[in-house]
Amino acid sequence: MTEGQNPSAALLAAQAADAQVAACIAGGESFLLEAGAGAGKTYSLVETLKGLIASHEAKLRLRGQRIACITYTNAATAVINSRIDGNPIVLTDTIHAFCWSLIKQFQGVLKQLVPTLDNWPERIAESQIAVASQRVEYELGYRRINDTTISLHHDDVLSLAAKLLIRPKFQAVLADRFPYLLIDEYQDTNQAVMDAIKENLIGRPGGPLVGLFGDHWQRIYEDTCGHVADPDLKEIGKKANFRSATAIVDVLNAMRPALPQAVDDVKFIGSAVAFHTNGWVGQRRPGTGGGHWKGDLPAEEAHRFLEAMVAKLANEGWDFAADKTKILMLTHNVLANEQGYSNLAKVFPYTDLYIKKQDDYIAFFVEKLEPACDAFSRRRYGEMFELLGSTAPRFESHNAKLKWSASMAELAALRGTGTVGDVIAHIDAGGSIRLPEKILMREKEAKEFVPLDGESVPSRIELTRKLRNIFYSEVIALDKFINGHTPFATKHSVKGDQFENVLVVLGRGWNVYNFGQYLDWAKTGQIPADKQDAFERYRNLLYVACSRPTTRLALLFTQELTDQGIATLHTWFGDGSVHAFRP
Repeated sequence: MTEGQNPSAALLAAQAADAQVAACIAGGESFLLEAGAGAGKTYSLVETLKGLIASHEAKLRLRGQRIACITYTNAATAVINSRIDGNPIVLTDTIHAFCWSLIKQFQGVLKQLVPTLDNWPERIAESQIAVASQRVEYELGYRRINDTTISLHHDDVLSLAAKLLIRPKFQAVLADRFPYLLIDEYQDTNQAVMDAIKENLIGRPGGPLVGLFGDHWQRIYEDTCGHVADPDLKEIGKKANFRSATAIVDVLNAMRPALPQAVDDVKFIGSAVAFHTNGWVGQRRPGTGGGHWKGDLPAEEAHRFLEAMVAKLANEGWDFAADKTKILMLTHNVLANEQGYSNLAKVFPYTDLYIKKQDDYIAFFVEKLEPACDAFSRRRYGEMFELLGSTAPRFESHNAKLKWSASMAELAALRGTGTVGDVIAHIDAGGSIRLPEKILMREKEAKEFVPLDGESVPSRIELTRKLRNIFYSEVIALDKFINGHTPFATKHSVKGDQFENVLVVLGRGWNVYNFGQYLDWAKTGQIPADKQDAFERYRNLLYVACSRPTTRLALLFTQELTDQGIATLHTWFGDGSVHAFRP
């Protein structure tokens, strides 16, 4: 805002919300700041931290206390720390690191609780080692037990923290160390942890004061808490949008009338349009595979519609450079073909197995092997070994290092020419990297299984055998897609980001999403009691997608919509901005 210029409606709304937060802190009242997309949630969090530093730093230092600020990524931690100049009175850390810092001193209690956690009874039985005098540790996030150490998984840390929060002594220790507990992206907090915070910390005499910052309409991960309500928690709505043009904010407000947002610049109009394919004449996909393809265009037609839509928008001024435009594919009808991993996709019965890295092979390739090979190509060997973690090699001589380097160079080349099976065989034979135990077991099963007369091949073994025949180049293409190195993106890779233009392609193929059904429910408001979770899942992902652009938004539905669904689009976008699209 320039000197003499009146503040915008968005700025006034933001200032009012931030003033309510400050009043809560002054009055010792826990609060929840509900900040819709583009509202400046991080700004409010940082301003809250600055206010606490200005008014309470001396007192906190004298008492040996700190302000705790919990985040969910290392990147968010770095951003927040940079904006408060790294002031040590604030402990900014990820949820896992923060919880571990609190619980690690309670070694005796941890050893009592570990055998009660999911997966641990089986792990203890397999190891044939009893929980006794070992030290409980949390480093690489792998479950392991030996005679000296019990190593925790990431999920174990959260489960243990939730269990310890029930204990008054633990509550007192936490409150004494951290009289202020602020949580960024509160809706993504583990459900058990948030339940424990609600029941044992919010409203607790003696503190801590809890401040939640986030937006439950942007909850898109499983096993997270979503909206939090409590009589001792004051909810504050930040009704501003500093990101998007007026046309886009108007759509968001129509989708979400309970939290209307004011725009920052009323002259910044932008555009928001929706297209459907109901006019296409032909046989749509049947409801095979659990019904989650029903009503969508055939893959080749969906591809043709997408190409035509991109050409149309480009002619209208859209710049499809990767840093300008994102195509959010809320369908898997055309995604694999577009990105170059169509054969890989056909191996798996469900998309989550490879997109969400639930399969052991895909998890190893995307989380370990590909980043490690990239680090090797850049000669960042320390980074490479850190990425490989427990799968990194151990060298006993200089010759072993030379052999390893040659093996890695061969592996780098083989990734571009060989199959998944070739890559696995090279790794297994060369010793440059240790294969995870789960992959070794699946390899053994796939090689040794011989069916008896009339016996069918188990689906797990059949999947492994098919996967081994896929060219590894398709794994590289999948990795690039998952990690956002293309103009296309998934829901997880864009949450929190913004782009000048966003084209959202919506169709079937997800076994947990049906956006046509959501449009129907949104129109009638009649949501079956047992479908509330599904309704929120559909709603939140669509809201996240529609709130990413600053300037231009377009939706393309490849699935057939009902009259009710199209009526919903007219309500949100306006009659002049909903079109039947024909290439």
